[in-house]
Amino acid sequence: MYEQVSHTLLNDILNRIKPEISEQDLRHFYTRLGANFYGIHSLFKRLYGNRDDFAQQAQHLVETMAQQYIKRPEKLRQLDLAREKDYNWFLSQQLVGMALYCKGFASTLHGLQERLHYFQELGINLVHVMPILRCPEGSSDGGYAVSDFREINPEVGTLEDLQALAAEMKKRDILLVLDVVVNHTSNKHYWATRAKAGEKKYQEYYYTFKTRNIPDMFEQSMPEVFPETAPGNFTWDEEMNRWVMTVFNDYQWDLNYSNPAVFIDMLNVVLFWANQGADILRLDAVAFLWKKIGSTCQNEREAHLLLQLMKDCCQVTAPGVVFIAEAIVGPVEMVKYFGEDAVIAKECEIAYNATYMALLWDAVATKNARLLNQGIKNLPVKLERATWLNYIRCHDDIGLGFDDRDILLCNYEPSSHRKFLIDYFTGKFDDSHARGLPFGENVKTGDARISGSLASLAGLEYAMEIGDADAIRDATKLILLLHAMIMSFGGLPLLYYGDEIGTLNDDSYRDDPYKKGDTRWVHRPSIDWDKADRRNTPGTVEYEIFTALKRMIAVRKEIGVFADFNNRELIEVENPHLFVFGRYHLQKRQKEVLVVANFSNKPQHLNLDDLGSWGAKDRPLVDLYRGESPDIFKNSLVIPAFGFYWLYEMI
Repeated sequence: MYEQVSHTLLNDILNRIKPEISEQDLRHFYTRLGANFYGIHSLFKRLYGNRDDFAQQAQHLVETMAQQYIKRPEKLRQLDLAREKDYNWFLSQQLVGMALYCKGFASTLHGLQERLHYFQELGINLVHVMPILRCPEGSSDGGYAVSDFREINPEVGTLEDLQALAAEMKKRDILLVLDVVVNHTSNKHYWATRAKAGEKKYQEYYYTFKTRNIPDMFEQSMPEVFPETAPGNFTWDEEMNRWVMTVFNDYQWDLNYSNPAVFIDMLNVVLFWANQGADILRLDAVAFLWKKIGSTCQNEREAHLLLQLMKDCCQVTAPGVVFIAEAIVGPVEMVKYFGEDAVIAKECEIAYNATYMALLWDAVATKNARLLNQGIKNLPVKLERATWLNYIRCHDDIGLGFDDRDILLCNYEPSSHRKFLIDYFTGKFDDSHARGLPFGENVKTGDARISGSLASLAGLEYAMEIGDADAIRDATKLILLLHAMIMSFGGLPLLYYGDEIGTLNDDSYRDDPYKKGDTRWVHRPSIDWDKADRRNTPGTVEYEIFTALKRMIAVRKEIGVFADFNNRELIEVENPHLFVFGRYHLQKRQKEVLVVANFSNKPQHLNLDDLGSWGAKDRPLVDLYRGESPDIFKNSLVIPAFGFYWLYEMI
C-alpha cells in the first residue's frame, strides 16, 4: 500500500543504508519490503513512535532484516519463492508431527540425524526439536531459560551439527521446528550480566526497579504462574541492587519490549534461526510479551502488535517460515494469536489447541463426551489460512482451563469437577487406573495441573503392573482413540515422543537434584531403544501401538478432507458417550467422512437416522482406518468400547 509518510521514511532509510547492504542483490527483499513497509511502519510507529530515536531505530530495523536476508542460503530463498506460490502448504493433511527433546530421544543432534529413518517408518514428516540452546545447569526450565540465543548446548552438539541435521531433513522432506524463547532470558545471558554490572542500556532490556513501589503496583493485578515454586513476579538481584520482573522463575528475566532495541535484537534471533533451516518457529510464551500496570500482563493488545510486526518483518526476509504461537490461554483469547484478519494469519499461522487437549482428557476421566461436545461448540472458528496444532501430550503439564460456563451447562460444579479430574488423574479416585502427578499445586485455591506420560495417564502402567490383559487392551485402545481424534479433527497433529511405543512415567527425575522438584520431568523420558525395537515384535504393546499409529498416519494422508480449511461440522447426538463430527469438501459442500468416537468402556450405539444428511447413506459405509464395514444393526451403528470410526460412503 502506498502511503506518503511511510514511503518517505522508506526512501530515507534506503538512501542511508550501509554500503555493504546496498551493494548486494536484494531484488526479492526490496519487493517484499515495499509491499510490507506500510504495515511495518504503522506497527513500529504505534509501538515506538513517541521516542526521539524513532527514525534511527527504524533504520536499524530495516538493516537488520536486510543483513539476515543476505545471509539466507540460496536453497532457503528458493524455498521461500515456492511457498509464496503454495501459500496453504502448512494446512495439508499430509503433515504429521512429533515433538521431542533431542537429549532424551537420541542424546545428540548427530544421533537424531541417524534416527531420521524412525520418523519415516512411522510416517512423521515434521519434527519439533525442543530447546537446544545453552542454558545454565540447574536453572534451565527444560531449555527455556536461554543464556545464549545463538549457541547450541554442547551436550547435544554444535551449530554445524544442527545445520547438517536440517540439510538431511530437507532431503527426506521432513520439516524442522525450532523454539525461540521470546519472552525472557536466563539471568546468565549476556544482556543480564551487563545489566547486573550497572549498564543502563541493558537494564532497559528488562523491567528493573530500585524500590518495591512499582513492582507492588504490578503485583496487585498479576497472577502467579508457579505459586508454589516461584511465588510473586519480581526478584531482588543482589549484584544489580534492583528488583527485576521474573514471571516464570527467579532465574528467567522478562524482556522489556517497550524498548525497540529489544524487539530488533529478538527479531534478529528469529531470523537467525530461520536461516539455519527451520521451516517453523515456535514462539514461546507470547501471551506475556507486553507488561502494563493494572492488568494481568497477559494477552495485552500490544503483545499482538508485536507479533504482527514480527510476522511482517519475517515475511520480508524469510517468507517461507511460519510461526507457532505458544499461548496456553482460553479459546476466545487463543484465536487472537492468529491475528485480526478475515482470511490470513497476521500473527502466527499455527496455535496450540490446548482447549481440545484438555477436553479430550475430561472425556477420558468422565467416560463421556458431554463437556467435550459443549466445549467444541464454543471453540471459535479460526482463520482460513491458519491452523490448530492438535496434541494429547507435550513436554508441559495438562491444565484444566475449561470455561466455567461450559462446565455448568454440563450440570457439573466447576471447582468440584476440577477436583475430581485432579483426583482421577493422580489415581486418588476409585476405579481410576491413571498414574499422574500433580504439578503447580496452589494450596490457597486447591488448583493443580497434571503431569504424566500418555500411557501412564491412560492406565497402561497400572495394567502392566498387575498383568491384566484386558486392562492392557483397554489402555491401548484409549491411546489409539486419542490419537485418532487429533488426526481427524482438523489441524496439524503433533505426537509426543515415546507415546508411539507406550512409554510409561520415568521416575528417575527424582534422583536428580535439579529436576526432583518439577514433576513434569516424569514425562520427559530418555527413549529406551531396546523397548522401541519391540515395535517390530508382534504381540508386544509397542508393536500394537506403533503399527496402529503407522496405519492411522498413512490413512490420514490419503483423506483430503482432513486438510484444515474450516471444513468440520460438530454433530450433536443423544448418546452422551459419543463425540461425532463430519469432515467435508468446501467447494462442493459434499459430505465425505463421518468421525465417531466412543469414550465409554462399554460398547455404544448410534442411530444413523438421527444424523440428518450425514446418516442418509444410499450405499454401504466403510471404516477407512480398518478398511472394512462397521457393525450396523437396524440402521444403528455399534461402536466398541474406546472405539472410533472414520466412515466413508462406498462408491
